[in-house]
Formats: sequence, C-alpha cells, structure tokens
Amino acid sequence: MSKKSVAVLVSGGVDSAVVTELLSRNPELDLNLFYIRIGMDNGEGDCSAEEDIEMCSLIARNYKLPLEVVSLHQEYWDNVMDYALRTVKAGLTPNPDIMCNSLIKFGFFEERWGHEFDFTATGHYARTIFDEQNRKWLGTAVDPVKDQTDFLARITGDQLAHLMFPLGDLPKSSVREIAREAKLPNAFRRDSQGICFLGKINYNDFIRRHLGERPGPIVEIETGRKLGEHRGYWFHTIGQRKGLGLSGGPWFVVRKNVQDNVLYVSRGYDTEKQYGRTLHLAEMRFITMDPWGSDAENDNGVEVRFKNRHSPDFLPGRIRKVDGTADEYIIESDVKVQGIAPGQFTAVYDSDARLCYGSGIITGAQNSSGLWTTK
Repeated sequence: MSKKSVAVLVSGGVDSAVVTELLSRNPELDLNLFYIRIGMDNGEGDCSAEEDIEMCSLIARNYKLPLEVVSLHQEYWDNVMDYALRTVKAGLTPNPDIMCNSLIKFGFFEERWGHEFDFTATGHYARTIFDEQNRKWLGTAVDPVKDQTDFLARITGDQLAHLMFPLGDLPKSSVREIAREAKLPNAFRRDSQGICFLGKINYNDFIRRHLGERPGPIVEIETGRKLGEHRGYWFHTIGQRKGLGLSGGPWFVVRKNVQDNVLYVSRGYDTEKQYGRTLHLAEMRFITMDPWGSDAENDNGVEVRFKNRHSPDFLPGRIRKVDGTADEYIIESDVKVQGIAPGQFTAVYDSDARLCYGSGIITGAQNSSGLWTTK
C-alpha cells in the first residue's frame, strides 16, 4: 500500500514539532514540512521569522525531512492585515487569527501547495470527528484550556476534509513531555503570545502607524461626566479594562460612539453595563453542514454552547434564526456575557461542546443591556 503524503505546517514552536514527532512514528506517512512566512519585508510583523525558521530547520534535519519556506507576504497584507485595520477603523473588534487560518493557512497555502498532499497537519488543539454517516466534523480538544476550535470556526467543510490535528487528544503537559523525551530542540521554548502578524511589535504602535491618532473624550455612561481623553477609539474595544489611564476604577469600556468619537466607560467589576445576554450574529457560516434546519426557526431555538472570545469556557445558551434572513441568528445566553464586542466572531458548538458547528460575526445590534456600540 502506498504511503499517504502529509504537508506539516511548522512554526518553530513545540506544538508543531511534536506533531512532526508523532506523525514520523507512522511508517505509512510521507512527511513534508512547510513554514509559511508572512512577516512583511518593510519590517511589519516580522514574527521572529529568522529564529523560527532556524528552529524548523533543526527539526527537519533531526527527522531527515524536507523543509520548504513559502512566502505569503502580500496575500497576508491584502487579506488579513487589511481586514484588521478596516475593522478597527470602523469601531469594531477584529480577530485576525481566525482570518489567518481561514484565508492563509487553509486558503492560499492549500491552493498553492497543500492540495498536492493527501492531508495537511497542524499543531492546533482540535480534533476531527466522524459521525455515523461518515461526515467529518470539527471537534473540540480534550484540553479545554488549550482548545483552539474558536480560531478554526471560520474554515470550510472542504478545508476541514483535508486537515489533521494530531494534538487534539493530548493535554499540553503531555505535549511538553513528548518533546522532552524526544529531545526536541524547542522542548522548553515558550509558547508564542499575541496576534500572529505583529510578532514583537506593540499593538498600539501598529494601529497608530496606520490609523494615526484621533483624540476624544472618555465619558462615564451613567452620568455623562468627562473623565479623561483617549487617543483614538480604535485603540479600545468593548469590555476593555486596562490601558484607559483613569484613576478610581476599575473602569470598563462599554460603548463606542464612532461618529462623535466618544468612548463610554462604567465603573466597577460588577457593573451591569459591561454584561449582556443577547448576541446578534450575522454571516453565520457552518463548517460541515447546518445541524439544526427548521429547529432553529422555532421561537425557543436550539440549545448550544458558544464562545464570544478565546476562553476555556463554553457558555450555555439557545440559538434561533432571525425570521426572513439567510444567515442571521440570535443567541440568548443562560449566563451574563462580559464584553460583547461587535465585529468579533462567536463560535457555536453543540450542547455538549463536543462539535464546533461554525461561527457568526457579532453585529452592532442592540444587546440586552440596552447599549449600542456605534452610532
């Protein structure tokens, strides 16, 4: 029987190195390593590329595997970075990591290189699960703290059909242990943090370079009292606490008036103004298929779990389709949800938080606390 060919996306981190270790143990697989270079030549978002590539080269030599460094500079800028800047300028909250997975790793890479292989494998903490009809679903990882299905919730069924996630059944501690036992050169390397395209660049510096500054008032929403001044609403997001420069807090951003350039805040950890229970989702996309059909059109909706931000918690609620629309849904949460930020993605799961069905984009529609984010 001929071997199955696998394109392994490596980053220089321990997770993708352990993927290489695990897959190399299977003699029926033929592995080829790929590093996607997305840092811009003008210094934007270097992502420590040279150090990462050196580490990937060590892994490749260790397993006697080919390593190809492929460039998707311009594609990343034209799609992910442009999307992030447009979204921020509109007063919304982007998620460039979700768009990177959908458009770059499993989009342009697959179109140009990955399609030549039987599978593409990555170090994401997720699983693929087959049902009784042999349909392939995106499944959550056994380690809820490391689960990354919310970052994958915008991929398509065709993309999922070609993917492997070898780490989905492992807790992070086991991944580190495997790396130590295999004497991998990055066994003790720290996990990368932050937004993928920024690397070591400060987020506010990046936004300032492209959007500049636009000073405006910070106003206490309950009283209308001006508390200070911000340097531009695009530096802030709904639910944000740090970086406001206000005393007597804690203060949370609860609203942005983009038209008048006003940032509204509310004081206290338990202020109701930072919570809501209703999430209005547009552009809902399902990965494998619509699992609900007409059930979601009922007034009571369907029981689900969801994430409106990257977190170990799968929040309980019910989802229903908005009458007369093709892709708009409303989630009524069973618990208070902090920082409902329009523009952000919400990943939607089955009631057991085992399968990720897909995702929608939180809109600026009014939430249950009566607040709007734009005007």
